[in-house]
Amino acid sequence: MSDHVRPIDLPAPEALARELGSRLPVFQDIAWTGSTGSTNADLLARARSGAGVGKPWLLGTHLQETGRGRAGRPWQNRSGSTLMFSCAFDVHLPAAQLPALSPLAGVAACEALRAVAGPDARGLCMKWPNDVQWHDAKLAGVLVETTRNPGGREAGYTVVIGMGVNLIDAAELSRTLGREVADWTQVQAQSHRLATAADLICASATAWHEAVQTLERNGFAAFRQRFDQVDALAGRTVNVLEKGDILLSGAASGVDEQGRLLVRTPEGATPISVGEISIRRQA
Repeated sequence: MSDHVRPIDLPAPEALARELGSRLPVFQDIAWTGSTGSTNADLLARARSGAGVGKPWLLGTHLQETGRGRAGRPWQNRSGSTLMFSCAFDVHLPAAQLPALSPLAGVAACEALRAVAGPDARGLCMKWPNDVQWHDAKLAGVLVETTRNPGGREAGYTVVIGMGVNLIDAAELSRTLGREVADWTQVQAQSHRLATAADLICASATAWHEAVQTLERNGFAAFRQRFDQVDALAGRTVNVLEKGDILLSGAASGVDEQGRLLVRTPEGATPISVGEISIRRQA
């Protein structure tokens, strides 16, 4: 934990839900629990059942017992150490455009956290497809999942966007995971702004809602310049990995109009839609 920075306290679940309800009037259902299996899974199950009020929905928890990251990886957390919440939105998009929701959610989350932290927190950036970083250390993971709404093609899809923001424990997590991990106390030490849990949640939820609406109207092309403003990989040499094998090496060169990462090699730019991206250390 950064020196002399007081970490964000998580209010009691009922109190946090009440505050979010007053600050997010557009959300039709807001709940916060002491623990659950996975907020993403809970919202997806609810969407598939066709039950409940209209969207958007927001569900958060103090502890996720079976939280998942991308590629099904388990999510490390203990109560109070991580801010974990998911939002569900109706989307009406062709199936081919759904993958763009993943980088879109990352861009919107990074912009939202920058807005909360203020202009001194320039180290907040995004590693494609949607990890929010503090410099080169992971601060928050974003998981985007979609399911078709009951009622046929006209009913569209539900997209569930979940995020876990490390509030404390960066040093311990870095040791445990063997890679650099950041937490919000480091951001706060730089930004000199005292944010609350509700500030981070409201900024992110509102940004995702607006981003989904923009994607429906204008496609991902509207986000290419915004991506460039938060891109942690721009111009850096990266490896594209699948199951540990290097598929491609080249310079990260932004995204295309479908949100795919462009990796430039002497043969030209190759769009990447899946795979793990690692920054290649220069000898």
